[in-house]
Amino acid sequence: MGKTTHKTVGNFRWFILGLLFLSTTILYIDRSALGILAPDLQKSIGWSEEQYGYINTAFMIAYAICFLIMGTIIDRIGTRKGYMISIGIWSLATVAHTLAGRWIGFAIARFALAAGQAGSFPSAIKAVAEWFPKKERALAVSIFNGGSNMGTILSPLIIPGLVLMVGDWRVAFVWTLPISLIWIVLWSRNYKKPENHKSVSEKELTYINSDSEPEVQDNKLSWKAILPHRGTWAIAVGKFIADPIWWFYLFWGAKFLNEKFDVNLKEIGLPFFTIYLASWGIGVTLGFISSRYLKSGMSLNRGRKMSLLTCGLLAVPVAFVPHTDSLWLAVALIALAAGGHCGWSANIFSLMSDIFPKKATASVAGFGGFSGAVGGAIVAFGVGKILQHAGTDGYAIPFLVASCGYLIALLIIHLIVPNIKPVKL
Repeated sequence: MGKTTHKTVGNFRWFILGLLFLSTTILYIDRSALGILAPDLQKSIGWSEEQYGYINTAFMIAYAICFLIMGTIIDRIGTRKGYMISIGIWSLATVAHTLAGRWIGFAIARFALAAGQAGSFPSAIKAVAEWFPKKERALAVSIFNGGSNMGTILSPLIIPGLVLMVGDWRVAFVWTLPISLIWIVLWSRNYKKPENHKSVSEKELTYINSDSEPEVQDNKLSWKAILPHRGTWAIAVGKFIADPIWWFYLFWGAKFLNEKFDVNLKEIGLPFFTIYLASWGIGVTLGFISSRYLKSGMSLNRGRKMSLLTCGLLAVPVAFVPHTDSLWLAVALIALAAGGHCGWSANIFSLMSDIFPKKATASVAGFGGFSGAVGGAIVAFGVGKILQHAGTDGYAIPFLVASCGYLIALLIIHLIVPNIKPVKL
């Protein structure tokens, strides 16, 4: 029998993936706007390094709490409604930044932003589990997760120009609202489960379900069914250690380049464009490699762990960033490490749907996101304290953690789950 290809089975699942990519792009534009403006806002509004740490800690605390809540809600009400609620909340919260005049106002707006955005990744992971076979999920996740890179690429290219043209920083937090509304309309009109969608051919539906076992439909899934499994805690570790590293790049990247290399608001576009475009390409390549491992017959356990190891090794050189006087060497090393993180995230997200059935993926993603956000809150608080007392030299500590964190996480994951395999709930 000939090999099944995308052309013979249909392609509507890739349209759904395109919507996930677009929503993730919007999410990261809204999320990264404050980080880009932080050096200038810190001077004009007058917050300290410690207070900026508190602002980001508020975001992470809300993200942690609401990841648990949103994951459960999405598993109960479904991907379509859950994602619409998520983007609706975070779009309004983004606009609410314009009302802030002190650091506490930004902290409140970030708390609300995180509450809405906490529903994005559980929704997206559940959508991938519903629309893609296991052998394509790492690639699919790496593609939609590339929206995080696209958002962080577009933000420094568009936001500084808008702010300088209008002469008011508030425009950075309102311009994406019409795009979000358009996305909500497209999602509401086009998202259904593949078995209920008129645009999905019988061949494509068969392909989507080709390596998944039939599931008994039951939307009521308690935490008792998820937490006892080792896979839940392995995913939690992978998120708890790795996610804060990405948050560090996102929230402190512009400040580091400003303080170390005097990169200002006008100049930040090209370095950030380079970092996140390169890391996106690296992340997609790593997702493709992971999918090829599985398609070539490599076991799920070996394929996923080999992929995670590769991702972790790419982050090791980032420890040298604070010690170089070359802006572009620093940019290259951060890009390499950020690309490793993108590949890591794609594999961790895929691991959720590898181990757990579709009815549990949003809840597991929520618990994983909760773990990552808890780690992020700890790191945000700690980085603020370190920089307040050590100044620019203090960046050496978080960059060192960023270089070795992934390999430590992989070791712990292997100890928790020596053999990755699906569980039945």
